[in-house]
Amino acid sequence: MIELNISKNTTTGSPGFNKWYPRVDYKETITIDKLAEHMSEHNTPFSKGTIAGVLKDMVSCIRELTLMGNTVKIDDLAIFKCSVEGNGQPALYQGGENGYGAIRAAIGVGNTGTKQAPHYTGIAVKSVKLLAQATGEYTRDELNKDSTLGWTKAAADKIAQAKEESE
Repeated sequence: MIELNISKNTTTGSPGFNKWYPRVDYKETITIDKLAEHMSEHNTPFSKGTIAGVLKDMVSCIRELTLMGNTVKIDDLAIFKCSVEGNGQPALYQGGENGYGAIRAAIGVGNTGTKQAPHYTGIAVKSVKLLAQATGEYTRDELNKDSTLGWTKAAADKIAQAKEESE
């Protein structure tokens, strides 16, 4: 079951300021080793160590492939891909210069990460990030059908107290 807590938005100026929202109350972070142990308990001939090794290799390969500009689809889980966050700088220089010199002037000469020059990303790219998009049996519709939700004890108490105060 996914347990929910309730929290108040305290961000001044936000449209949701002073409103209450449900938030998932995460129990623990499952590491690759814990996942491997869990998987090894599902009637598999593979040991926890073998499964952990395969999962670690998978993570490494997904990282390598996405950094090469590929998308990696793990059926019924997610499609992984890299994206970039821009710095809000214009893609092309709006001044009088044209061509390569204008583009180079607009985005700068620097680069991010370990890319070799002349990859003129400079001020145009703030950071690279990993995206995961749900796919197959892990899509929003499927999760909505398969999930069970409930309030944590603390959230249930807050809700009960609010109900009493409003009566």
